[in-house]
Amino acid sequence: MKRHLLPLLLLAGVAGLLPAHRAQAQDKPVLNSAPPGPPPAQPRPTVEPTPVPVQPEAAPVPEPATTMPAPQPTPDAPSGLDFPNRKATKAGGAEDQPPSKKFIYTNFGLGFSSYNQLSQFNVSAAPALGFRLTSKFAAGPGISYAYSSYSVPDGYAITAAGASSISTSSIGVKVFAQYIVYREFFLHAEYEVTNAQLLSDDGFGYLSKVNKTVSTPLAGIGYRSPIGEKAAFDIVGLYNFDNTIYSLYPGLVVRFSLLFNIGR
Repeated sequence: MKRHLLPLLLLAGVAGLLPAHRAQAQDKPVLNSAPPGPPPAQPRPTVEPTPVPVQPEAAPVPEPATTMPAPQPTPDAPSGLDFPNRKATKAGGAEDQPPSKKFIYTNFGLGFSSYNQLSQFNVSAAPALGFRLTSKFAAGPGISYAYSSYSVPDGYAITAAGASSISTSSIGVKVFAQYIVYREFFLHAEYEVTNAQLLSDDGFGYLSKVNKTVSTPLAGIGYRSPIGEKAAFDIVGLYNFDNTIYSLYPGLVVRFSLLFNIGR
C-alpha cells in the first residue's frame, strides 16, 4: 500500500509546482534575442519649395524703319525739293558766272495741227549763234528751215491734179532772245522772216503753192539740262502768234535744242 502512495504523492507535488512555475515564467520579462536592426528613419520635415517668379518675356523691339529724311526748305528751294542736276555746272548760263560768252544753239522742231479736215505736219531746224549779254540774258541771230506736209482724208483731193497731200519747204533768218527766270527755267522768244512756200486757194476749191515772205513771232518757256560744262540740252515749248492755215508753223511748236559753249 505504501508503495502505491509514494508515486501518487510525487505526482501531486509535481502538479502543484507547475502553476507556480508558470506564474513566475509569466512575470519575468521576455528578452529579445534577435540581432539589432538599423534605427528607424526619421521623417524629414516637409518644406514647401519657394516658387521662382517667372519673368515675362520681353516683347521684341521692332527695328526702326529706314526712311528718307523729309526735304527741308532752303532759300534756294522753298519747297524742299530739288530739280535734277541743280548742283551741276549750268552750261547754259543759269549760274551766276556763265562758262562762256558765246554759244552755238541748234534746235530741231516737230509740230502737228488740224483745221477743217486739213492736217499739217511740220519739221524744222534752226541753228543760231548766241551771245550772253549778262549772266541771265542772251540773244543772237540764226537761220531756219521748215518742211510742212498738208493732207486730207483718203477719198478727198487737195490739189487740182487729184492728190490728197501737198508739201512745202521754206528758208529764212531770225533773231532770238532768252532770259533765265529761275535756275534751269528760261523764257524764249524769236522773230523769224522766211521766204516761204505757202498754200493758196486757186478759186476752184483746191490748194496750190505760192511763194511769200512770212513773218513769224514765237514765244514760250524752256527747261535746260546741263551735259557737263560745255553743253546743255533744252526742251522748249513755243506758241505761234500767227497760227493760221497760211502760217509756216502750227499753233504749238515743241523744240529740242542743243547748246554748245564756244570761246571764253
